[in-house]
Amino acid sequence: MAATAAAGSIAAICPPPKSSLRKPPSSSKPTSGQRQIAIPRFSIGLPGGEPCVPVSSSVPGKSGSMDYCRNPPPTGRRELIWLSTGLLAAVCSAGSNVAALATQFADMPALRGKDYGKSKMRFPDYTETSSGLQYKDFKVGSGPNPKMGDTVVVDWDGYTIGYYGRIFEARNKTKGGSFEGDDKDFYKFILGSGQVIPAFEEAISGMAVGGIRRIIVPPELGYPDNDYNKKGPSPMTFSGQRALDFVLRNQGLIDKTLLFDIELLKIIPS
Repeated sequence: MAATAAAGSIAAICPPPKSSLRKPPSSSKPTSGQRQIAIPRFSIGLPGGEPCVPVSSSVPGKSGSMDYCRNPPPTGRRELIWLSTGLLAAVCSAGSNVAALATQFADMPALRGKDYGKSKMRFPDYTETSSGLQYKDFKVGSGPNPKMGDTVVVDWDGYTIGYYGRIFEARNKTKGGSFEGDDKDFYKFILGSGQVIPAFEEAISGMAVGGIRRIIVPPELGYPDNDYNKKGPSPMTFSGQRALDFVLRNQGLIDKTLLFDIELLKIIPS
């Protein structure tokens, strides 16, 4: 009974973390013919799980420190009671350090607005516009620039960059050369019509034909009401739709930041 009460007091005073931090799974090898795009890795939690914290030991007859990750604590009744009282402050202090370290990777104290309490991703080598869109040109186009009302033909890739960097669209069309083929093979829309998410409109309006631009899209510039069916671009495959829908509709602490690679292939004047 004393051991049970002591263990309960530890749980009450020093509760476990509210969320588990998992190590992202390794990415699968791309299939033949897929275009490989290097996506930077992003820390979304403590790498490899919570760190082990050695705790000093002053058990009668013992000295030094005990590694409670490799060496399990004693399970005897007397020793358990001693641990619950003598090391309570040290354990709680260690838990506070772990919690402080975790917030360096993901600041999520509560669901606050569209950013879900997470710090916004910012990259020093990207240009950030007044709207919050971040972009980087991999290739500056040499063709004409689109105007509002023009129909633009684009190829694009999409990733859930804030959640394991999962691909939800990868077209794998020919890149870098002159546009050839039917428009139906690519995505097209009227610039300024509101058919696509605000980030797409803004990014493409500043491009020239032949250009390739990568954009980092915060939730407020993405899909309205977290529904990819309301505005484009939408994934073409069922697996891509599931991957995107899981992130957009998830009510948990998931970062909904998205990444798109856009290539402007053609402009059809209005």
